[in-house]
Amino acid sequence: MAIPIINDWEKFFSNPYEGLGSSYERIFLNDLLFQTVNNYNVHKVLESPTFGFTGISGINLLNLADLGLDITLEDNELHRLKLIEKLWNKLGYKVNLVYNPEFIKLDYPDKAFDMSFSFSALWFVSDLANFLKELSRVTAQVIFISVPNRDGIGFKLQMKDYSPEKYPQIKLSYIDPSSIIYILKKINWNLVDSGYFDCPPWPDIGMTKEELLKKWFPQLPITKIFKEKPDEEPSSILDYYSGKDSDFAQRMHRYQWLEKTAPISFKKIWAHHYYMIFAP
Repeated sequence: MAIPIINDWEKFFSNPYEGLGSSYERIFLNDLLFQTVNNYNVHKVLESPTFGFTGISGINLLNLADLGLDITLEDNELHRLKLIEKLWNKLGYKVNLVYNPEFIKLDYPDKAFDMSFSFSALWFVSDLANFLKELSRVTAQVIFISVPNRDGIGFKLQMKDYSPEKYPQIKLSYIDPSSIIYILKKINWNLVDSGYFDCPPWPDIGMTKEELLKKWFPQLPITKIFKEKPDEEPSSILDYYSGKDSDFAQRMHRYQWLEKTAPISFKKIWAHHYYMIFAP
């Protein structure tokens, strides 16, 4: 998702179709989350901040809630929290929602959570070093952080519209992996796994992949390519979480051939995200 989502994030709550790109992204994020919670025997998870550069806000951990894990989400926008709560309730999942206006303090006891998580959101905190210290304090077993791939072609193209004056909410230096690793290492968290992910056979752009193909190749039969019937509504990952579309993940995995085969040197310039997993 491109920078404008800062202003138009609400539209996804009324029209939850995120496009093929974000749908693919979420399925492979789910795979990494499943693996992590299984490796570390996780039961309680904190996501802070919750709002990142993706489609529907607040649904990154729905897959873990489906496993019965205790989920807490923090956000700095009260209206967004209300919409997230309504969505989780509609899908039948329990969630703890917390308003945190500046992300300066995490108001929980020490080691209150087994795992803490942040996806494409650290550039919204007030002070990175302070926030990571707080995250360290409230986390017992594992910290999972994902940031946009700053070396990626798509990210660089999207950032052409960026300036500190135009988007004061965004602190680009806060999504630098080396800075995050350095800060957490100083407070005794070791990087145990990392890598590029979300590496589909399309670039990281600020529009749905269907819109991209229609723009580049207007004669292509798009509905046939994506297995959608012309008279059907586009599929949404919310149908997957509600149980209406059980084949959703399988369809997304059909596009993973590049994810599986591409060398790291290629993923460095093509993948959309970079993840880091830390243990004490």
